[in-house]
Amino acid sequence: MAKLPQSVDETQALLSDGKYVSDRSLATVLYLSLSLGRPLFLEGEAGTGKTEIAKVLAETLNRSLLRLQCYEGLDVASAVYEWNYARQMVEIRLSEATGDRDREQLASDIFSEQFLIERPILKALRPDVLGPPVLLIDELDRTDEPFEAFLLEVLADYQVTIPELGTIKAPQPPIVIITSNRTREIHDALKRRCYYHWVDYPTAERELQILKVKAPKASEELSHQVVAFVQKLRGMDLFKLPGVAETIDWADALTQLDKVALTPDAIDDTLGILLKYQDDIAKVEGSEARRILDQVKQEMATEAARQSI
Repeated sequence: MAKLPQSVDETQALLSDGKYVSDRSLATVLYLSLSLGRPLFLEGEAGTGKTEIAKVLAETLNRSLLRLQCYEGLDVASAVYEWNYARQMVEIRLSEATGDRDREQLASDIFSEQFLIERPILKALRPDVLGPPVLLIDELDRTDEPFEAFLLEVLADYQVTIPELGTIKAPQPPIVIITSNRTREIHDALKRRCYYHWVDYPTAERELQILKVKAPKASEELSHQVVAFVQKLRGMDLFKLPGVAETIDWADALTQLDKVALTPDAIDDTLGILLKYQDDIAKVEGSEARRILDQVKQEMATEAARQSI
């Protein structure tokens, strides 16, 4: 079992080992969350790298990753546990056929742990030979408020109560990462049980570092142009701004097409990789894309001239 990082610098290095380029503020709150055993609540726009943090932690710490993908109508049976009703019915039929147990004994037997189906939250509370697992509760804002209320017991005491079995408490707290795209507000009672961090779009400098790690085959000129172009798109009034994942995908796609620099035709042909809504594509393609590209090239030329002085 890999040791938890002992400082902010070690935490940032840990993320770097997993090819995640973070700023110091994120590394700081993550270090405190790991050190003090508190859940970490990550909020931000879709595509800013929130989910990836949990994946990187599981990989670099050599822990199991348990992912609970949230959706509207998510309930305890899907998130925590449910009884294996098919096996219970078979057990009841066998008992009726053999007559070897009375009703009370049968009820006790079929509501034992061997008939329990464990979902991600309950699995996260169980001992693991690799150490406390990483529990990713992804896109919590997609669930309903009653599920939030249920999570309060889990996040406060790292335990769940099953009426037929009693309370199951984790011997060691799991590493809990909760993400939200802020499509609705999460209740304060849940946020108070977590450390909070807003994951914003990266600066141009950090996004360029991300491309060097995640899209190393892209030429230096292409990477600079892609980042500059995407940064300008994020300043526009679009329905869905491109995230870091789209930036990486776009750089990879352009490289696959043997592009070493952006051209108007290359942009128009590949905008569907960067933007996911037709209205946004229609707003950018053609003359607007050329205008943005000209601006990017002019700014890069000005910066190159400044540095040569």
